[in-house]
Amino acid sequence: MSAELPLKASLEAVLMVTDDPLDHMSLAAAVGAPPRAVEAALHELAEEYTAQGRGFELRQLGAGWRFYSRAEFAALVERFVVDTEQARLTSAAQETLAIVAYLQPVSRARISGIRGVSVDSVIRTLVARGLVLEAGTDAETGAHLYATTGYFLERMGLTTLDDLPEIAPFLPEMAELEGELALTDAVDEP
Repeated sequence: MSAELPLKASLEAVLMVTDDPLDHMSLAAAVGAPPRAVEAALHELAEEYTAQGRGFELRQLGAGWRFYSRAEFAALVERFVVDTEQARLTSAAQETLAIVAYLQPVSRARISGIRGVSVDSVIRTLVARGLVLEAGTDAETGAHLYATTGYFLERMGLTTLDDLPEIAPFLPEMAELEGELALTDAVDEP
């Protein structure tokens, strides 16, 4: 490890940019310090944060270390995350929401086929935000079908789904799209 960079500060810098817990060996390699020294420094940092009453803590989860908000701030953090997340949707969520809006009721498999990627987590997010809901099951496959909610209409400034703008100029002909989906489904079957 470089003599100019203190071990604890180096560990903090690396831990600050990771979403996943890192074990002490990975951290030792990242900061160029002996694993035992890193392990000791991690325990010291965790104790210091607790003693100082910080809003975060350094916690060991399994073999890895990561920063977490302290439990007593959970309601505050949740409120902040929900309030700020309600205003923004990722492009993946926007694309998925558009597909649901125009093709509802629609299954996750069909949405995934159109987008070309799994949409499981995006659908969960849209349901959690109240923009999409389960709207029954497909009679043939038993798959859950999804549709937009009244909240979606409200957020989009629409009275009904009929107020959605026409998308025909932006999409391939529906017959072409259905043909591509049928080919994808046929390839996926054993």
